[in-house]
Amino acid sequence: MAIHELHTEIEIDAPAERVWEILADFTAYPQWNPFIRSIQGTPTQGKRLQVEIQPSGSKPMRFSPAVLAAEAGRELRWLGRFLFPGLFDGEHAFVIEALGEDKVRFQQNERFSGILVGLFRSSLDSDTRRGFEEMNQALKLRAEASPQPGRDAID
Repeated sequence: MAIHELHTEIEIDAPAERVWEILADFTAYPQWNPFIRSIQGTPTQGKRLQVEIQPSGSKPMRFSPAVLAAEAGRELRWLGRFLFPGLFDGEHAFVIEALGEDKVRFQQNERFSGILVGLFRSSLDSDTRRGFEEMNQALKLRAEASPQPGRDAID
């Protein structure tokens, strides 16, 4: 079985709670997220989500992953599958690592596995990676632009 992993990260000047608040507010995704166009459901372990992704320049893809972990301020992880296990599976993780009171490292990781991974490897390395990076930048802009508790709206 083929395995392929993607990893992106970005530093965000905002508290972990603020980054989580944006990440977990699925209803606002169409307003700011250039990669994950919509998510329906709740970020709760064991629940299923309805997700639509569309990296820039690509066609939309819809899937229904199962939430594996949802820890406020720290991690959201899900497992999506194409048709049946072992064909094309993707375990996606959003990880928020506090680097101080008002700074985090945000990571997106995905581990793809299955017999079709080799067929999609080049689009994963280009389109999917680009989608991760575009979302990371948009999340950073949104988190840093919002007024923070205890901070002035304009620095």
